[in-house]
Amino acid sequence: MERMVNTFGIPIIPYNDKLRVKKLHEYEILDSHSEGSFKHIASLAAHIFKVPIALVSFVDAERVWFKANVGMEGVNEVDRGVSLCSLSILNDDLTIIPDALKEPCLLANPLVAGSFGLRFYAAAPLKTADGYNLGSVCIVDKEPRDFNAADKSMLAHLADSVMKELELWKLKKQHKLAS
Repeated sequence: MERMVNTFGIPIIPYNDKLRVKKLHEYEILDSHSEGSFKHIASLAAHIFKVPIALVSFVDAERVWFKANVGMEGVNEVDRGVSLCSLSILNDDLTIIPDALKEPCLLANPLVAGSFGLRFYAAAPLKTADGYNLGSVCIVDKEPRDFNAADKSMLAHLADSVMKELELWKLKKQHKLAS
């Protein structure tokens, strides 16, 4: 297995990553079709925050896969060592980067330093009831911006909504197997 490239210059693999990835795979969500409810939440995020890009992402062992994608249609996944969503699972709080050009760990990141021009990033982790951060609801802009307490609360609420949808997804999968 090739070693994952890490463009951040800081560790991006949580101590519990093997168990976290195992938990993610239990949902059988990866590589599934984009579902209306997940896409709806990403669309809401883009609209509420007036950003060009909003994603529902899941961080797998070596990639970040997008269950819902507004503004980067046609891109289904990116390498884990490049995606800022890899940073969003490292702690239980929101990840807010008002201006990526002022973050030393992002200066070598191709999404920031390259033609994509990422400047603002905010993400709320998708946390299971037993404490695993599977991915995030994130918003991206190509302009720096502020993110206030009400914004943080709204993004956290959207992440909670994704987790409710994810639990419903899992129940539907289990029900299909049982019938």
